[in-house]
Amino acid sequence: MKVLLLNGSPHANGNTALALGEMTKIFEAEGIGTETVLLGNREIRGCVACGNCAKTGKCVFSDAVNEIAPLFEAADGLVIASPVYYASANATLIACLDRLFYSTGFDKTMKVGASVAVARRGGCSATFDELNKYFTISGMPVASSRYWNSVHGRTPGEAKEDAEGLQTMRTLARNMSFLMKSIALGKETFGLPETEPWTPTHFIR
Repeated sequence: MKVLLLNGSPHANGNTALALGEMTKIFEAEGIGTETVLLGNREIRGCVACGNCAKTGKCVFSDAVNEIAPLFEAADGLVIASPVYYASANATLIACLDRLFYSTGFDKTMKVGASVAVARRGGCSATFDELNKYFTISGMPVASSRYWNSVHGRTPGEAKEDAEGLQTMRTLARNMSFLMKSIALGKETFGLPETEPWTPTHFIR
């Protein structure tokens, strides 16, 4: 089994990386492989609604989005972590996620998702909610912890002092590991849930 971790911070060794590192230690102890991709320092533009991905199966812009897509497809779980900027996630990360989820046609059903927010003080809950929406629109179960998935710290390394936040990360990784393993067993026994053809209902007809 494998988890893909997306670090939305522009800083490779910041507090967001520290939070993800705490999770990675647990995944490895659980026998689950990990791959972490740093995104916050990449040049990633937003979606332009060109519709080209519906024809080609990939985004028209050749950047990190198309690089990440096969890693996402092969993963059993996805962790999205972001520093908090103005009570929301890093805009570079959001641009990536919009295009990644929209342009990829592979089935994401029952891949386990988890989001993590890192802040000096406030805005974690809003960022946490923002990131979880990518999972809930894609049939992905959302892993939970013993508290909202947030860690606090301002200067690099300061998050080491947030004992509760780091414990939340470890609990999240354990719960996510259990959920992925349970879903794998469920797939073997029951298969995936039945799906119905999409029935789009537009507000203006």
